[in-house]
Amino acid sequence: MASEEKGPRPLGDLERLVMEQLWASPAALTVREVHEQLAGTRELAYTTVMTVLDRLAKKKLTERERDGKAWRYRAAAPREELAADLMRDALDRAGDRREALVRFVGQVSDEEAALLREALSKLDDQEQTG
Repeated sequence: MASEEKGPRPLGDLERLVMEQLWASPAALTVREVHEQLAGTRELAYTTVMTVLDRLAKKKLTERERDGKAWRYRAAAPREELAADLMRDALDRAGDRREALVRFVGQVSDEEAALLREALSKLDDQEQTG
C-alpha cells in the first residue's frame, strides 16, 4: 500500500523551467507564451508544456484564470516561499531534525551562515519585544 505524500515535492527539471518563466513574468502567461519562451532553448511540444502547467496547477504551485478559451498561469507563491516549504518538508521527513540541521549548517557558505545568524537574531528580537 502506497503511503500518502505530504508537503511539496521538489520540482522536476521541466517543472522548474516552466516555473522560472512564471516567476520572471509580471503578468500571467498562457501555455503558448510559456511554450514560445522555452522553445528558444529546448525543443518541447506545446502539449508537453500544457501538461506541465496543468500538473503544476493541480499541485497548487500555479494559479490559473480563463482568458477566452485559454488559461493564463501565474506562480502561486514566490520561489523563496517554495524553497522554504521544501526545506521544512525535508526536515519533517529527516527523522532526526537536529542532525539534519547540523549537517545543513555545516554545508553553508560563510555568507549563508551570516544570513542565518541575522535571521535568528531578528526572531529573538521579535520574541523579546512581542
